[in-house]
Amino acid sequence: MLLSQVDFTVAELLFSLNFIACNSTLILYTHMLDFPNAKINLGLYVTEKRSDGFHNLESCFYPVQWCDALEILPAQTEQFTLTGLPVPGNPETNLCLKAYKLLQQDFALPPIQLHLHKVIPMGAGLGGGSSDAAFTLRLLNSVFGLNLSTAILQNYARQLGSDCAFFIENKAVIATEKGDVFTALDLNLRGYTCVLVYPGIHITTAEAYGNIKPKPAPQPLESILKQDVITWKDLLHNDFETALFPKYPELAQLKEKLYAAGAVYASMSGSGSTVYGLFKGEVPANLVFPDNYLIRHSLL
Repeated sequence: MLLSQVDFTVAELLFSLNFIACNSTLILYTHMLDFPNAKINLGLYVTEKRSDGFHNLESCFYPVQWCDALEILPAQTEQFTLTGLPVPGNPETNLCLKAYKLLQQDFALPPIQLHLHKVIPMGAGLGGGSSDAAFTLRLLNSVFGLNLSTAILQNYARQLGSDCAFFIENKAVIATEKGDVFTALDLNLRGYTCVLVYPGIHITTAEAYGNIKPKPAPQPLESILKQDVITWKDLLHNDFETALFPKYPELAQLKEKLYAAGAVYASMSGSGSTVYGLFKGEVPANLVFPDNYLIRHSLL
């Protein structure tokens, strides 16, 4: 059953079980459906411009439960289909398909149908496309029994995008260099609710970096994150806010609205335009936003 044929909330409960004949052998697929999640940035410092045109950064990547749905189905010919939020551009350039073709260069993968139901908004600073690519690698590794280690999967993911490799392990890390070198971080935000607000402003990477002036982080990020969350408001910053808030004042207003509602910490995620707030306990019932905004509450 295609995800396009069922309601997404129902699809989240499905366990997909399918068979395919391949090389005269019947293969049992038991892990054909997965839910690529988003991430937020807890602090983001653009520290220097690299000689290869990229930037070095320092940030904490933290997973949140705002999810797409990704399904692999048996097929006679290679297919890629999309439902949900519209995805601009040629589907042939989608990162899910690129992930499949990347592994296909090294392994004799049979034709499949990849179906992506898009829920995470694009240009939102949530890493949705990167997550889709990484989960494609993970799912293919599982379905076809490739037995690739975490490190090898991360190396494949790095070829698809700077933050793709994060979603292979999908645990809190300090990310440095291009956002693809990780240091494990013992950070537990259990008991907090993350309210994510996407106001429908699509910010390209080029636009976000256009007004950035790289500089070293004022103090080690890990030392800030080890302090009580209540202190983060004055210590933990996202450099892209300085670059983008003057152009998009509604983003600054969103951040202040979350603080006014009782958020312990609020920030823009990545290069925007999603703004999130961390709430301890219940989120106030009177915290409402315009109907055209996309909102998600994620228990951490």
